[in-house]
Amino acid sequence: MMELKKELILQIQTIIATAKDKAIRSVDTERVLMYWQIGKVIFEEEQEGKDRADYGKYLIKSISEAFQPRLGTGFSIRQLEMNRQFYKSFPIANALRSQFSWTHYKTLISIDNQDKKDFYIAETEKNNWKAIQLEREVNSQNYSAEVQELINGFSANYKKSVK
Repeated sequence: MMELKKELILQIQTIIATAKDKAIRSVDTERVLMYWQIGKVIFEEEQEGKDRADYGKYLIKSISEAFQPRLGTGFSIRQLEMNRQFYKSFPIANALRSQFSWTHYKTLISIDNQDKKDFYIAETEKNNWKAIQLEREVNSQNYSAEVQELINGFSANYKKSVK
């Protein structure tokens, strides 16, 4: 009786696992782009509206009512508002990072301070943080301590160079 080599089975399992991971990343990348494009359309349409605040609420509510029954919670009022905020926070599509998932972006969108947002983008890229790690770091308020540490280091180096 013939027997398959364990290495062959492991090799095929690795191929399957890698393909699944790539497929998931690809789907998430397309979802990020879809949300960005929806946010862009909403934002641009709002800019055309006469009374922007009221029109914006009407617009998002109407879009949600048109799509949510058929397509689900991805088109809730809250989600559509997040899409608009996503576009406003990241207005250049080519600047979107393919290694960031929608969950990364949801966390980044919640940061109001642009310097703080830029800090966490850089840290996430440098440290290859998963979305849960990014969320943990943002919630831990490490930004203030990290920035103070950088300022102190800069000040100390500056004082040395002036002497």
